Amino acid sequence: MLASGRFELRPFAESDLPAFVEAVLESTATVGKLMPWAHPNYSTADAASWFAHCEAEWERGSSYEFGIFDAGSDTFVGGCGLNQFNLVNGFCNLGYWVRQSWQRQGAALAAVQALSQFAFAELKLGRVEIVVAQHNTPSLSLAEQSGAVLECLARNRLKVHGIFTDAYVFSLVPPQYRALSATVTRRGSP
Repeated sequence: MLASGRFELRPFAESDLPAFVEAVLESTATVGKLMPWAHPNYSTADAASWFAHCEAEWERGSSYEFGIFDAGSDTFVGGCGLNQFNLVNGFCNLGYWVRQSWQRQGAALAAVQALSQFAFAELKLGRVEIVVAQHNTPSLSLAEQSGAVLECLARNRLKVHGIFTDAYVFSLVPPQYRALSATVTRRGSP
């Protein structure tokens, strides 16, 4: 389990299925805009399949997906994870979603903070990327608020509902590298 502020992150358990389905169905108008799996016909079977996939990926070390829970009430708030690992170069993608009734209450920021710390301290990665569709204003604000550095607008970087979409690429690096990269200058620079 990971903790950040008033939120806890932990792998999904079978007992989370009803709350997970409820959260997805509640959020089709918001989360579903960018994540096609969050549709009005989402079912317990869909959630069970996702949970099984998460467990298998965790065991292989190829993805680490967590549920986000309110620490005080254990209410299911959303999901987040580290995935799309590039083992050769030591980096991965960080993603998150928050159910509609809990949006703008700090859950996504807590997830970014806890997951990036896990990526650097436990997985020993050198970089975490947050890739945000160009028109996803809430996630753009969150990435900036998290301290991630905006690196570029990548053309056709994501596919949203089957349509290629430009996306901003943000990065986080371990604290010890932040200071170093601020002092490094290009060869030939004064």
